[in-house]
Amino acid sequence: MTGKQKLGVIGGAFALLCAGAVASPTLAQSSLAMLDSLDKGEWQLRFRDGSPARKVCVRSGRELIQLRHSASGCNRFVVEDGRNEVTVQYTCPGDGYGRTNVRKEGPALVQIDSQGIVGGRPFQFSAEARRIGSCQ
Repeated sequence: MTGKQKLGVIGGAFALLCAGAVASPTLAQSSLAMLDSLDKGEWQLRFRDGSPARKVCVRSGRELIQLRHSASGCNRFVVEDGRNEVTVQYTCPGDGYGRTNVRKEGPALVQIDSQGIVGGRPFQFSAEARRIGSCQ
């Protein structure tokens, strides 16, 4: 086997490995314990671009991952699962995809950065989310 052939085989194997990691959500399972540690209840999102504030009922913390995609059939891939920060990439068949980073400043305060495509249009936002009370 020549050097070029070996490189092609290695490259092909790497591509298959990467494709399997993206296509198989079981490879991407993580605890996302940081999100579980957030206070449950109603949270207010304040967007840095001046968009109107939005309220979200947080039951598990995972509601903060897909703020622009409400579909439940999305596949998620955990990129980072730290004690104070998580990053999740997700794909929603037929509706687009996104990548969200949530950084915990306290049990009732997080910073969120998200970007992706929804309904064929790009989105990007940064927001601060703060617990404001019980869910209505």
